[in-house]
Amino acid sequence: MKRPILIHPDPRLKKPCEAVGEITPEITVLAADMFETMYEAPGIGLAAPQVGVMLRVLVMDCAKDGPPEPLVLLNPRVTWASEDLSSYEEGCLSIPDQYAEVKRPASVRVEWMDMDGQSQERVFDGLWATCVQHEIDHLDGKLFIDYLGPLKRQMITRKMEKLKRERARTV
Repeated sequence: MKRPILIHPDPRLKKPCEAVGEITPEITVLAADMFETMYEAPGIGLAAPQVGVMLRVLVMDCAKDGPPEPLVLLNPRVTWASEDLSSYEEGCLSIPDQYAEVKRPASVRVEWMDMDGQSQERVFDGLWATCVQHEIDHLDGKLFIDYLGPLKRQMITRKMEKLKRERARTV
């Protein structure tokens, strides 16, 4: 089931999330719903707080060419980051139609629990590295605009407030 995506500013987007303790049927449904929501948006990553669930769950699929490569990461954490940085023009489903260059480590090693409760580890680079860091930031209550200067961040926040007002009038 497609879920509504929270739009910035929303206090839930700025709160750190709770760890997933066990994989329940609700977590399985949440992951499936998040994929449906992300693909329909369309996006390449989505974190649980973006759909109002304050748990450390993210989904991502950065496969551009070829078959989809959907990943569900529960309780992900970066265990290593390269000194090399890469700059990528990031956007966010919670901040629609706004993009900005963000510098992040070019490669990161991430540990997480998969949907079978097994521990996983992978080194991500390129777009995958940018995406996984962006989504883990969501789980920590951080948005990509937090990397921008105060003026640019304020301008984007005002645009989002206006968008939310316009959407509220049409409901």
